[in-house]
Amino acid sequence: MAANNPEEKAEVLRGVADDIVGDEDLPQLLREKANPFCFDGFEPSGNMNIAQGIGTVTRVNKMVRAGFRVKIVIADWFALLNKKMGGDFDMIRAAGHCMIDTWKALGMDMDGVEFLWSSEEIQKRASEYWPLVLDIAQKSSVERIVSCSEIMGRTEKDDLSAGQFMYPLMQCADVFFFEVDICQMGMDQKEIRYLVLKNMSQGLKNMSKCDESSAIFMEDNESQVKGKIKKAFCPPKTIEGNPCLEYIKHIVFPWFGRFDVLRKEANGGDKIYNRMEDVFVDYASGALHPADVKNNLSKAINQILQLVRDHFKNRSNAKVPFDVVKPVLSSSIEDLPGSMPPKIVKERLATLLSIGEECIEEEELQQLLRDKPNPICYDGFEPSGRMHIAQGVGKALNINKMIRSGCRVKIWIADWFAMLNKKIGADLNKIQTVGRYMIEIWKALGMNTDGVEFLWASEEINKQINEYWSLVMDIAQKRSLNRIVRCCQIMGRSEKDALSAAQILYPLMQCADIFFLEVDICQMGMDQRKVNMLAREYCEVIRRNNRPIILSHHMLPGFKEGQQKMSKSDPSSAIFMEDNESEVNLKIKEAFCPIKTVDGNPCLEYVKHIVFPWFGRFEVLREEDNGGNKNYNKVEEVFEDYSSGTLHPDDVKSALAKAINQILQPVRDHFNNNSDAKALFSTVKVGVHGNTFSFSRGYAT
Repeated sequence: MAANNPEEKAEVLRGVADDIVGDEDLPQLLREKANPFCFDGFEPSGNMNIAQGIGTVTRVNKMVRAGFRVKIVIADWFALLNKKMGGDFDMIRAAGHCMIDTWKALGMDMDGVEFLWSSEEIQKRASEYWPLVLDIAQKSSVERIVSCSEIMGRTEKDDLSAGQFMYPLMQCADVFFFEVDICQMGMDQKEIRYLVLKNMSQGLKNMSKCDESSAIFMEDNESQVKGKIKKAFCPPKTIEGNPCLEYIKHIVFPWFGRFDVLRKEANGGDKIYNRMEDVFVDYASGALHPADVKNNLSKAINQILQLVRDHFKNRSNAKVPFDVVKPVLSSSIEDLPGSMPPKIVKERLATLLSIGEECIEEEELQQLLRDKPNPICYDGFEPSGRMHIAQGVGKALNINKMIRSGCRVKIWIADWFAMLNKKIGADLNKIQTVGRYMIEIWKALGMNTDGVEFLWASEEINKQINEYWSLVMDIAQKRSLNRIVRCCQIMGRSEKDALSAAQILYPLMQCADIFFLEVDICQMGMDQRKVNMLAREYCEVIRRNNRPIILSHHMLPGFKEGQQKMSKSDPSSAIFMEDNESEVNLKIKEAFCPIKTVDGNPCLEYVKHIVFPWFGRFEVLREEDNGGNKNYNKVEEVFEDYSSGTLHPDDVKSALAKAINQILQPVRDHFNNNSDAKALFSTVKVGVHGNTFSFSRGYAT
């Protein structure tokens, strides 16, 4: 019978709870909502202990009788993230069905319960769920999320996988996703913290699935139950910390409403306890001996479990018990080889290798070009501020080379990533405006956009959101948190930075992008190497043969002495695509350019990586007294003359400034003369950055 008023409902909840967080809000909720939603969840991860079995049934039935609507989430995806049952999803699902059957056998009021499989529900409303997870991640620190590791049976000192890092974010999202009023869970879950039965072994707070003697499991036979309880810690005359008395209080009394003690007359004779307090009084005084407690506790537990044993023994449609759930093997499929002519393969290989400072692995790239006439090449960028010359000119050059090599190019506009990385105030509309501006720059530079597919991350992920996030979770499950943190360089961060939870998701998502976009070649900067290697490592784990090939281009240094890369906070350290002629001249004039020194000379780096790829030569105009004009057709000749002193730093700087301004002039003309481009530039400069740009590294610099 349902509870008649809010106070009665509140008492039902207090009766099943060891602690209520927000108890002061409970009366108001129950006055406003006649049938509030109660939420519980379980991870189908192996043997079901008696607290999960009998305890859950007892609590759920009380709540249903009191008029609550109960949602039980079967957290199959969470078990996968937590690496339970060997990460075998089919086995996890089978275990989930078995647990539901166990509750049926115990008499759970199934009509009052809605069972929800997390994998199915999330996929139904994926476009709602994953943005919620991202929002929670953006607003939470890494430390705060790691502090929740107890919910998975872990500690903060454990070496967590990235998947285990995602687990608390998703569990937090579940509360809002399932429109929960009351979280009815164990104390270890720290939402509304409910009863957790104490361990049967001294010194442990919770039952352990690793130590089978520490708890009663739902499939234990009669002798196993007797053996465990016989060996259980049960100090005479001691109530506090006595697990056997905890079982009587939280399992036997809620189930039977009493505790029957059968013993010889010499030991006090049979006695029926109708109140737990009477058990405590007799036990504390010594009138009730530990041996009598254990014998009768065993009898009561076996009486309850016999229902489950009979169910699985006698019903042909019952799911198989946990101990006979077998792993399900999966096989991989290899692509069939093609037959590209050797001469074309050689030419294409040379063109692609000219892009990269490093290729992992060249042999694999050569084989790919033989087998696949039009491999998919991928680059990406985070629209997060000003575009420097490497991102502008360098990317246009590299993309055009890839297209000439027969590649199909996908450019990933990582707008969601910029938001996760807290760029431009994490304002997605402003981020997307900057993205459109950057595409406009590449068009002005002559990028062959007919051969490029521009893909916005936010749009593409939402189109196939179930596929995408399943992939992210699988990568997370198979990699450690420390391994993901080592990838933080891709965001322009260091491992020592205080990262948000969202910034942990960033490398997982960027790694997933490679497989989501069906990429053959990752063409990015050397600063993206770690996450690209993460993708290759993932292939080894899942036994995928066709690993993505990494083609990493050179990173231009800053103009200042010792600047190995362009600085976010120092605009004078780099040329930006909207710099005017005088700004370019001044920056290069003040640039570090040590006489007769080639190594570590940023001006010569610009000559090698910008001027020569663009013009195919380097023109030096100077007076006859200084050696006269000279055209260099090889960068090695420039280096030779410079190191000998024949080519002076001032001549290099003057010729470099002229060449850079010549490259940038079409961009200036485009934004001055094209009304749409001009309006876009004004929006970016004023609307997004408030009259000033903020320079930041991107998804792939």
